[in-house]
Amino acid sequence: MLFHSTKKILRSLFLFISLKNCICCDASAEDDGGWTTDPETRIAQPGPCNIEIRGDDLTQEEFLERYAHQAPLILRGVTDNKVFAWLSRKDNMLQEYGSKIIRLSSANTHSYSKVDVSLEKYVEEILGPQGLDSLGNETMIWFGDNNHTEWKKLFDSYLQPPYRLPGLTGAYSFGLAGPGTGVPFHFHGPGFAEVIYGRKRWFLYPPHQEPRFNPDKTTLHWLLDEYPNLHGSDMPYECTMGPGEVLYFPDHWWHGTLNIDTSVFISTFLG
Repeated sequence: MLFHSTKKILRSLFLFISLKNCICCDASAEDDGGWTTDPETRIAQPGPCNIEIRGDDLTQEEFLERYAHQAPLILRGVTDNKVFAWLSRKDNMLQEYGSKIIRLSSANTHSYSKVDVSLEKYVEEILGPQGLDSLGNETMIWFGDNNHTEWKKLFDSYLQPPYRLPGLTGAYSFGLAGPGTGVPFHFHGPGFAEVIYGRKRWFLYPPHQEPRFNPDKTTLHWLLDEYPNLHGSDMPYECTMGPGEVLYFPDHWWHGTLNIDTSVFISTFLG
C-alpha cells in the first residue's frame, strides 16, 4: 500500500514539474502525442483550403464585423495549449483516465446510438480506422458527452480562443477518433473547434445551402461518392486543420468532419 501511494505521489510530482517547466510540452507539428496512425490504414487524404486564415492580429471588433455571423474562419497562433496537449497524450490519458467511463456516439447525422465503455477499452479495442464497409450508424466514436466533473483537470487547462459573441458562453466538447471517421453534415449553434493531435478535414455550407448527403453514411463515403461530382457553387468551404489550428463556424452552418489521422480535438460550443 505504501509503495503504491509513493509511486502515485512521484508520478504526480513529475507531471507537475514537467508542466511547470514545459518539459516535453513544446510538441512539434509532427508529434502525434502517441496517437500513432498506420499510413496503410489512411484512406482519406488532406484537401485544399478555401477558408480565410487569420492570426493573432485579428481583433475582437474585426471578428464580429467580418466573421461572427458571416463566414467560417481558420485561426492560427491564437491559442497556446501546450499544457492541454501534454495532458492529452496517449500515455497521460490512459494513466489518468483509463478506467473512466466515456460515452460513444454513432457517427451518423442524428447520433441515435450511445454506448458507455472505459477509455482503456475504447483505445485498445474500438478506436481504429474507418473502413468503407461500415455505415455511420454502425461506427461508434467519442465526441462530446463528457463528464465535466471527472475531466475537470483536463478542461481547466484548456485555453479557448480569445474571441467572443455577445451574450453567449462556451461549453467544451472533447473527442478522440480514428482515421477515416467523422460526423456527416449537421448544424447547430456557433463555435470554435481546435485540433490537438492529428489532422481533421472540415466541409461547410451556409445555412441556405443544404448539401446532398445520406445521414446514415459516413463523411468518408460522401467524400468518395459525392464530392468528385461537385462543381462551381456546389463546392463546400473546406480546410484540413493540423495541431493548434482552430476553426470558427457561424450559427446554423452545415458542417461535416473527416479525421485524416487518429485525432484528438476539442470544440467550444457557444450558446
